[in-house]
Amino acid sequence: MGEAKARGPYAKTPARRAEIVRAARDSFAEKGFAKASLRDIAERAGITHAGLLHHFRSKDELLAAVLADRDAEEWRQGLAEVDHPARLGPYLGALLRHHQKAPELMRLWIELAAAASRPGHPAHSYFVERYERGRALFSEGLSAGAARSGLREGISPESAAVLFQAVLNGLQLQWVLDQELDIVGPVDDFVRLLFAPDGE
Repeated sequence: MGEAKARGPYAKTPARRAEIVRAARDSFAEKGFAKASLRDIAERAGITHAGLLHHFRSKDELLAAVLADRDAEEWRQGLAEVDHPARLGPYLGALLRHHQKAPELMRLWIELAAAASRPGHPAHSYFVERYERGRALFSEGLSAGAARSGLREGISPESAAVLFQAVLNGLQLQWVLDQELDIVGPVDDFVRLLFAPDGE
């Protein structure tokens, strides 16, 4: 009876999937992707191994869901907190410091993004769409407030969006390789390069 209750009706409810993703995020951060097991993740989520496999077919699929969940959370937070270019630098600095608290997740994101560059990879479509969506949202935000955005002359919102992703990804890759490296200062410098001071 207890086992049947634990296994549940296998309904793919958003709440159950969210519990599994949170459990996987904790397991990946603590143990690393290679050492984290689906059985450990299932136990953390309070379901059986078979129950977990009903929602996620593999550890790779679960990792993609963990990273997608983090992306969505950060986009919501960014949209809520950044309503002016002057707030972008502080927000990005805080975001990078938050990522640095879970270096294994940062490393996994970089590894998965590189592997997904192959068209046949299961996460390929997700990463293509992620970058397209990110560029569109960032450039739309700048275009919507073109008069007050203060982008330096000659820099288009579309170009700024591409540079934004390249700088954030590149800084995190460098930090994973050398965790003594300051990446918060350079991201502040990057924002100052993108935006002209008021009145300039």
